[in-house]
Amino acid sequence: MSGESIGEAFARCRNEGKAALVAYLAAGDPDVERTVALAEALGEAGADVLELGIPFSDPLADGPIIQAAYTRALAGGVSVKRVLESLPRIAEGSGLPVVMMTALNPVLAYGSDEFCRDAAAAGASGILVPDLLPEDAGSLRATAVAAGLDTVYLGAPDTPDGRLAVAAQASTGFFYLISRHGVTGPQGGIGAGLAEQVERAKRFSRVPVAVGFGVTTADDAERVAEVADGVIVGSAFVREAAEAASREAAVGAVKRRAEELKRGIHRAATERREAKT
Repeated sequence: MSGESIGEAFARCRNEGKAALVAYLAAGDPDVERTVALAEALGEAGADVLELGIPFSDPLADGPIIQAAYTRALAGGVSVKRVLESLPRIAEGSGLPVVMMTALNPVLAYGSDEFCRDAAAAGASGILVPDLLPEDAGSLRATAVAAGLDTVYLGAPDTPDGRLAVAAQASTGFFYLISRHGVTGPQGGIGAGLAEQVERAKRFSRVPVAVGFGVTTADDAERVAEVADGVIVGSAFVREAAEAASREAAVGAVKRRAEELKRGIHRAATERREAKT
């Protein structure tokens, strides 16, 4: 398990004058051993938080890259139980706080109390359930909090202020702001009006605001890091790993992509410091 909580990771980045890199992996794609190796590579490359997706046959907001990853993982026999069994190695190997991202159905099938308890015991730091609205999450949220897990909720460009406030204020660790409509992946890039979206979210949020969807390159990361507290990247890492010819090649490709994204984040931090002088 990481020595840092999610909040501590964001606070460290804030004290260093930079945005946090939140890196996503699909658990068990195509097997658990590769996920363990990729998580370790992300930690070595300077990621700050790991978002670990539990494969599900009908993901809500995931684009074709992550959908294909889930299909491969499920074909290989990955289940919630197997993901949780592998979580100690993933958390310890990466050295990062881990947010479990999962659809609601797998949690209910496993048992929500048992899931939160077992996830926390295995080294998870937080939980994100994209298809569960915060106003409907009473019992699961209480169970997660009792287990010591942060709860992360989503906001979108067209979320009304009232609902955005509810989601932001129910979030602990960080608040996940979607940059644009649609599903995850590089298609469509980052949505327009990003600075205004982040400013609006920060009006309601008591925790850091991290932005995802469409972040692929160092330039994308720089653009997000200029205004947000965190940069969330998923499909870019999943695609790098999927296109590699071997586990070793996948590790190298994911590590290089993380280092590239960190360069964009550092550029934004440098520009911010120079603007203050």
